[in-house]
Amino acid sequence: MESICPDMQFKSLYDIQPEDLLKRDIRLLILDLDNTVSPYKVDKVTEKAYIWASAMKKAGITLFIVSNNRGRRPECFADQLGVPYINRAGKPSPRGVQEAMAYAGVPRENTALVGDQIYTDMLCARLAGVTAILVEPIKFTYPWLQWRYWLETPFRKTKDTKKEKSND
Repeated sequence: MESICPDMQFKSLYDIQPEDLLKRDIRLLILDLDNTVSPYKVDKVTEKAYIWASAMKKAGITLFIVSNNRGRRPECFADQLGVPYINRAGKPSPRGVQEAMAYAGVPRENTALVGDQIYTDMLCARLAGVTAILVEPIKFTYPWLQWRYWLETPFRKTKDTKKEKSND
């Protein structure tokens, strides 16, 4: 069970601060897109996302979108945020994460993957050997996702999982 539990857990992407990553020597933060950065079916980056991404970049943290999405959403968000992306990543396969690390020139010990799902994002992080960061899903859009999140509950509530929050 511990093999897919997150190393860090936050309420949302925006609770992750540069200092949270820098104290762990994380230099590359790989972002899941759907329900982590933005709700499903939304194609516009919010001002809050711009501000957060700018703070990360200013702190020297490289951002990279790795998404299973097959459409143009990853490219759309990557263009708006000014970050590279990989779509059709096939998570939990580590291929997309490995490609992102090679592209950025950052080794696994300095890389983290943040996402909202245990069975895709956290498992992918484990298979790639990077830090796994879990956030709560932004919005329950599809009924099948609510069921899937319910199945993930034991992994989300392990006593070894440390809830980390910023002082907002």
